[in-house]
This record gives sequence, structure tokens and C-alpha cells, in this order.
Amino acid sequence: MHLPRYRTSVAADLCIPTESVQADASNFAVLELFTERRDMMSLPVTEQQKPIGLISRNIFMSQMSKPFYHEVYGKKSCIAFMDKEPLIVDGAMSIEDLTFRAVEAGEKALADGFIITEDGALAGVGFGLQLMNVVATMQAEKNRQIMHSIDYASVIQRALLRTSDAELRATLPDAHLEWQPRDVVGGDFYFFERHAGGWFAAIADCTGHGVPGAFMTLIASSALSQALRDRGPHDPAALIGAVSRAIKTLLGQDAGSDAAAGHAGSNDGMDCAFLCYDDASASLRFAGAKLALYVVAPGAEAVRAIDGARMGVGYVDTPPGYCWHNETLAVPAGSLLFLTTDGLLDQIGGARDIAYGKRRMREQLLAQRDAPAGDVAAALLRDSAAWQGRQPRRDDLTFFCFRL
Repeated sequence: MHLPRYRTSVAADLCIPTESVQADASNFAVLELFTERRDMMSLPVTEQQKPIGLISRNIFMSQMSKPFYHEVYGKKSCIAFMDKEPLIVDGAMSIEDLTFRAVEAGEKALADGFIITEDGALAGVGFGLQLMNVVATMQAEKNRQIMHSIDYASVIQRALLRTSDAELRATLPDAHLEWQPRDVVGGDFYFFERHAGGWFAAIADCTGHGVPGAFMTLIASSALSQALRDRGPHDPAALIGAVSRAIKTLLGQDAGSDAAAGHAGSNDGMDCAFLCYDDASASLRFAGAKLALYVVAPGAEAVRAIDGARMGVGYVDTPPGYCWHNETLAVPAGSLLFLTTDGLLDQIGGARDIAYGKRRMREQLLAQRDAPAGDVAAALLRDSAAWQGRQPRRDDLTFFCFRL
């Protein structure tokens, strides 16, 4: 069945013209119609062209085949076997409303069909199979349009990250940044920017996945860009604070708002790690919100973890004046450094269906401590994929490894 593409589909699109009988017609007359018209599954009953009931072929033929029913009911009015409360809808009713009405009417509306009217007069009948086919077609088209929009959103999201990719390649030759949204678009983002005398880098995990997460990355990355313009790159902790206040304000989660008073329309934010490297001093300044920096120094037998604060960025419960803190590190040449969102660490898998965890991640970093950053990343991805097995991906996955 072809449905119009440029207007809302309505019940009339399902209408099949049909014969009908008057309420005073005999059951013999109905039997004759059903015998002659083997394709007729339901027969409307009318009074003055207005439908008052519906006779199901299956029910009618089953009843009339019983002993003595011909003799007892043959000459009586057809209303004896009529459904007196069929689903009757106007042809202008939308398919969405018709679907709800059909579900409310129950199995008979889907099995025996429903009556469609025009200005109150009988126009024809529709059937459950038609309705299901149309709904499936409409849903498929909606899904196609949604996926097209999401695919385009992915193009936009990747375009926003492209500048950071180029800056990273030009600045750190031994580095790898992995970004894998769980869905086509995701709630993780990264940022890298070269500046006079050094560079600034960030990874962040915003609340949500897919489209909601992607919207949060736009809000958070815009807030970060503004904070960098206002404050410069040298104080990561202050930048986190500025981004947190911006998110709270933009989402109405700041102090005194309805959200902060317990009427939040959202409670969103992000976990993040910000880095600023100074060429002259060869020092690295780190600040984190629920994310850590991992360092493997040359010859080290263990991975050093510099934990971020346990306070998230944004969110209703994050105090507007909360201060994150910087850690300044003198990093030996050749050190391997690693940042990751929780998509890697929290992935369920293994024989016991438990999280991949920090221990396995540390083991991989130590095993690959002398390898180029790209090889470190490849080893981590292989190991985490083997750990995941047949388990579904739980989260977006983003990590950044590099060697100074």
C-alpha cells in the first residue's frame, strides 16, 4: 500500500470500500453475501447509512454451521450475530490515534477489523494487518530519518574534533588519541591546543550516550573554549571550575535556580582531566574531576596514578565555588602518560562478567612501557576487546596516551 509522503497518514488511507447490510436484513441474506464473497471478512451493519455494528465472517459462519441454527436464526435480523460495539473511526483520524484506539479496543479490532466513516456515514472497513503494516512502514521511515540525522550529527561532532587531531599530530609525534562513541555519536570529547611555550589537552566524559551525550559535549566543549579564551591554558584547575560554573548556569543548575532547589529538569555534567605542558620547565600541570593521570617512568616497575578530585563538573550537587587543585609534575624524558574515561575501565567481560578495571589497564601499560604510543593503544584495544567478548559495549571509550 502506498502512503502519501507529504502529509500525515490517516485512517482513510486504510479504507476498503465494502458492501453493507441494513439492520433488518436476515441472517440468510448475510449468509448469501458471505457465500458469494469469500474475500469478505467483515460486514458492516447500518441504519440510514450510519454504521451500528460489524459482523465477523468467522464468527458468523461458525455459528450458522451449528445444528438447527439455520432454522432458528435464518430469518431473524442479522443483529443477532453482530458486534454491537465495533471500533468506528472517522477517516480523518491520524494513524497514530487509530493505533491507540485499536489497542484500546482489544483483539477484535485487530482480528475482525474496524469501520471507517466519512461525515458519520459508512465509508468502508480497515483491518489490523493493514494497520500493522502501515505502522511498521511509518516507523521504519522515522527510524531512517532519525539515523540520517544522527549520521549527520556524527559528521558535525567529528568535525569539531578535527582541529584537535591536527594540533596533536603537529605537537606530539609519539601520541595516540582513541575516541570510540558507543553509538554513532557520543558523550565523550577531547581537546588539544598548541600555545606559545607549550600545549593544553583535555578529555571529558559527559553524562549520557548517543544524541543526549553529544549535546552535552557541545555545551561542555563550548564552555571550555570560552574559559581558555578568558583565562589562558596555564591553570587547569581554574579552567575546570570555570567550565563547571558555565554548565550549571546554562542548564539552570546553579545556586538559587529551580534545579538547585530540587526541581531540576536536568542533573548533568562531566568527568574530565585537563593537562598543561610547559616547554621551558618540561613540567606538566594536571587537574582532574573523577579522572586520573597515569605515568610510567622509564625503568619504573609500577604505574603511578595521580588521582583527580572526586567532585564532578556541573551537576546540581557540585558547589559553584568548589575549587579543583593542580598537580605539577616533573616528568622524566621518555615517560609514558595515559588518560582514560571510564568506558575502558568499566567495560564488563571476562569469565565472571566483571569490569575490565584499573589492574588490567596498568598491566598493559607496564607490558608496553617501551612501545610507541600507537602500539600501546593497539595492545589495550586488543586486550579490552578480548575481555569484552560477547558483552555489549557499555559506554563511550576515549583514552589518550603519549610520550614526552
